[in-house]
Amino acid sequence: MELGLVHQLFGNARDASGAALYDVRTCALTPGRIRTDADFPVHAEHGPEVLADAGTVIIPASHEQDESLRRGELPPALAEALGAPEAVGAPGSGSGARIASICTGAFVLAAAGLLDGRRATTHWLSADLFARTFPAVTVDPDVLYVDEGRVLTSAGEAAGIDLCLHMIRRDHGAAVAAAVARRTVVPPHREGGQAQYIQRPVPEPGLTSTGKARAWALERLGEPLTLAEMAARESMSVRTFSRRFREETGLTPMRWLATCRVDRARELLEETDRTVDRIAAETGFGTGASLRQHFQAGLGVSPGAYRMTFRGVRGAGPRPSG
Repeated sequence: MELGLVHQLFGNARDASGAALYDVRTCALTPGRIRTDADFPVHAEHGPEVLADAGTVIIPASHEQDESLRRGELPPALAEALGAPEAVGAPGSGSGARIASICTGAFVLAAAGLLDGRRATTHWLSADLFARTFPAVTVDPDVLYVDEGRVLTSAGEAAGIDLCLHMIRRDHGAAVAAAVARRTVVPPHREGGQAQYIQRPVPEPGLTSTGKARAWALERLGEPLTLAEMAARESMSVRTFSRRFREETGLTPMRWLATCRVDRARELLEETDRTVDRIAAETGFGTGASLRQHFQAGLGVSPGAYRMTFRGVRGAGPRPSG
């Protein structure tokens, strides 16, 4: 699944003329037949030599092998193929190729030393083992993916979809990522993190969803919505609504609302010439200063820098290798 979704998502990314934005190749240390945990093998046409000019390298999961790894214990050929930590640069640097993992592929990156001093995630069932095995890595078991610039990690298998769409969005903007998501029939952005998928006691029967309130709020992002108004849509107290909301989405109502407003602001920055102040008013932030603050906190860039990056024709993106 992890291997197929990389080809499906990046392979469907197109520019306005319909031209492919990525060249996706699959490689292995030894090209040829590769065993999988499914009832069929896969064939890797390329060897590690294709990594030399790859802009993006994506490591899928091999669960039992991944979880047996320790720092510095990668097979020598794999360690050489991935390169030293300098290959992706120090935390916060912009040097080197981008490298990402899906699910327990994070163990491979950590064993190579590529996650030291960085935040990372992996499948929630493996998060405790990951944290014990690699104490130099800050593990966040609740999120769907972590973007540390040149090094990215995702949670369980399906979270690889979220990570790939995020990378496409980062490379070519929200419109391209949304088009890929529609073609693949998946949401362009999932709410919350993997905290909502961690096994917990079954909730009491008859609990009411907060979905109506979320749908209502999405139609009114430009209005000054309050927690009390959202709770009233579900006929709940604020306390009960907040608890149920977090159980269902992994986020507080106000954090969820801010995330949705930032996503809408991104679309307007890409697709319109409206000023930052006007976009702030239309997305419920009120002022340009408030929008800039949320943009910087959530995306690490200003609205102006984001618009400069994603407006107009975009060049070809990095070449992912699975």
